Amino acid sequence: YGHSNQLRQARAMGDYLIVGVHTDEEIAKHKGPPVFTQEERYKMVQAIKWVDEIAPGAPYVTTLETLDKYNCDFCVHGDDITLTIDGKDTYEEVKTAGRYRECKRTQGVSTTDLVGRMLLMTKAHHSNIDEDLDYRKHTDNFGKGPKGHSPWTGVSQFLQTSQKIIQFASGKEPQPGDTIIYVAGAFDLFHIGHVDFLEKVHQLADRPYIIAGLHFDQEVNRYKGKNYPIMNIHERTLSVLACRYVSEVVIGAPYAVTADLLEHFRVTLVCHGMTEVVPDKDGSDPYEEPKRRGIFQLVDSGSNLTTDLIVQRIIKNRLEFEARNQKKEAKELAVLEAMKRLEEKH
Repeated sequence: YGHSNQLRQARAMGDYLIVGVHTDEEIAKHKGPPVFTQEERYKMVQAIKWVDEIAPGAPYVTTLETLDKYNCDFCVHGDDITLTIDGKDTYEEVKTAGRYRECKRTQGVSTTDLVGRMLLMTKAHHSNIDEDLDYRKHTDNFGKGPKGHSPWTGVSQFLQTSQKIIQFASGKEPQPGDTIIYVAGAFDLFHIGHVDFLEKVHQLADRPYIIAGLHFDQEVNRYKGKNYPIMNIHERTLSVLACRYVSEVVIGAPYAVTADLLEHFRVTLVCHGMTEVVPDKDGSDPYEEPKRRGIFQLVDSGSNLTTDLIVQRIIKNRLEFEARNQKKEAKELAVLEAMKRLEEKH
């Protein structure tokens, strides 16, 4: 949702947003192994509602030539630094030409931090016990090189505000003639499996209005176990709202899809993917009511990607990722040092 927020801000600066997405090869060269494949990433970015078009295989260094090729007036990047493999600012050329704009980086989340939460597989981020030393120690290692830590790669806390939710929400009410479809789940680490599922659900009606019910963290932890969810309810809310197929989100939806809920939202259809449905606390089927009404439908997303699989990919690449983050941190710190020295000279 940090990426989505950047795209939202970029879209607000102009009329048409083209997003350049790098190939796996480019990313591996400059940053380290990507978690998602390029095909997955192309599809994910395309599914974000502020994106008008994607430019697949975009070069890592944005040049005027690339901007001209796509007929763009300017490019936008967050206010963190990106450096090439040899430590140069990747936006130097477009900055000099005055075709660069900057947006604020989203506080409280980074790929690095999420990777850290996955590698840990502890429950520390769910409990109120701040004293989980393992987690504390790890967040310290993960977002810190040997010399202190960079404000960009370091780990910080995400603070939800109503303003953020408003910026992400569509604000559209269901209209007469819309098919109101309800889906529920954890939607943790919002990924291509979720996108494929929501896209399939979206295709079930001419005028779909999709409401996504997100379960509270404790509920997700009850049926998923381990240290799930990786992202808390606030983070999951923004991630799902950023998807172009979703019209509305219920923050902390009840696990059982009740008659009350169906009537309140005037739901026409309830869908679930091909993943296992864990019984409710009392052993009952959470979809009993929609099934009784004959409005329940299973939808095959055609994707086998799950939050578990992403975590497995991360763990498999663990050593590469840790090395990658420490290198990234060291590069960022070197730039900070240089910036400080410049300031002192002036």
